[in-house]
Amino acid sequence: MNTGRLLAALALTSALMVGCSGGSATASLTPSPDGSSTATPIATQDCTAIEAFADLQGCDFAGADLDGAYLWSANLANANLTGASLIAATFIDANLTGANLTDAALSGASLTGANLTGANLTGADLDTADLTGANLIDADLTDANLTDANLTGATMPDGSIHP
Repeated sequence: MNTGRLLAALALTSALMVGCSGGSATASLTPSPDGSSTATPIATQDCTAIEAFADLQGCDFAGADLDGAYLWSANLANANLTGASLIAATFIDANLTGANLTDAALSGASLTGANLTGANLTGADLDTADLTGANLIDADLTDANLTDANLTGATMPDGSIHP
């Protein structure tokens, strides 16, 4: 690939930067028969659709104010919610697998049936949160505040079911 084509590919990548808090866009390079390469844009994640059933996988919401957000059955796998304010938010049946919720404010949030497998909840405030039937296998709850949280039927990090 020559330098001109590389610079064009980088310019294309930069021009595609949208969503996901500035987001990340990528372009794949496809070799041509003449030895040059063509940049092909790959769709970026739209992280602005804060609604039920939204696909927000991998989005960056660090420090965001999402109090009262309605994210029923949303896909937030591997999302960064570090320090986000999610007070009284609805995450019923949401996929939060591998999400980073370090120091997130989740008091009064509804996480009924949510999948939090491998999520990082270190220092998260889950005071009065409803985690009924949630999956917390391999989740990190170090220093999390679970005061008055409802964990009925939740699968705990060690695989046990909370009574």
